[in-house]
Amino acid sequence: MSGVQQRQVESDEDGMRLDRWFAHHFPQLGFGRLQKLIRNGEVRVDKAKVTTSTRLSPGQTVRIPPIDDPGVVKPVKVNNDDVNTIRDMILYEDDDIYVLNKPHGLAVQGGTGMKRHLDGMLKSLPNKKGEPPRLVHRLDRDTSGCLIVAKTKSAASHFGEVFRSRSARKIYWAIVAGNPHPQQGEISCFLTRQSTDDGEQMVVVKNGTPGAQHSMSYYSTTDTASRRFAWVTLKPVTGRTHQLRVHMAQLGTPIIGDPRYFNIENWQGAPGLSYGLHLHARRIAIPLRNGDRLDISAPLPPHMRHSFETLGFDPDRYSVGSDPEDGK
Repeated sequence: MSGVQQRQVESDEDGMRLDRWFAHHFPQLGFGRLQKLIRNGEVRVDKAKVTTSTRLSPGQTVRIPPIDDPGVVKPVKVNNDDVNTIRDMILYEDDDIYVLNKPHGLAVQGGTGMKRHLDGMLKSLPNKKGEPPRLVHRLDRDTSGCLIVAKTKSAASHFGEVFRSRSARKIYWAIVAGNPHPQQGEISCFLTRQSTDDGEQMVVVKNGTPGAQHSMSYYSTTDTASRRFAWVTLKPVTGRTHQLRVHMAQLGTPIIGDPRYFNIENWQGAPGLSYGLHLHARRIAIPLRNGDRLDISAPLPPHMRHSFETLGFDPDRYSVGSDPEDGK
């Protein structure tokens, strides 16, 4: 048995859930036992009581109670199905990162009742030190497209800072209900989390509200289908949870298929439209550690491509590096 330990949360672990943090550092500790330790107050963050879903911030101190052989890491059990699934997602790979085309419907991280998620699948692709790839940023479960995953701890630290410093350029495509007015512009507001019966959602609040965070995005109308639908190109400046979904709803043109921010009770869709959230992380451009700049795009998921065809939108008119928001 080892004594009590105190560990600091590192910069590349910003926003990580406490249960995922323990799974990474102490994979031999079962979830059930972790829950018991937390309930008993033996696990604390900056001396405060926590839950398994507590989000961590860099510099915080995690109190770790005595754990049997905390330095022993069990051998990684490789799931070949997970390996093949991830390999099929890869758009780009080098010594530092994978750029994946995350499919619609796949959660990035685990949560209550979430058995299959990308973070867990990545354990089947350990590096030479036996460490699994690390998430650098996140996408909602029902948002598809470009997602960067770091292969090493040092790469995760570097690219985490790239995202925090807003040096990464992210472009999203969406289909919305209605036509934005004006056709292009900026959305800026303060958001905070609100608990719901089935999880959490973000709400717009006044500046100064406890927990409020500033959010900002640019949008541009790329094409329209009468006055009922529009294809919009979105560029988030900040990176808040559900940011683009809330912003488009705030504009009065919610993203179709959004179960949280679009009241579809009295809304009439169009024949042939697909089900599901129509939001896609189309393109990402980031500086690499060797000084080069990577600029890569992800093809639309099947449900969005079908809806594009139904509405007469042509996604193929814009190739990699030539998206509508570039003015090309």
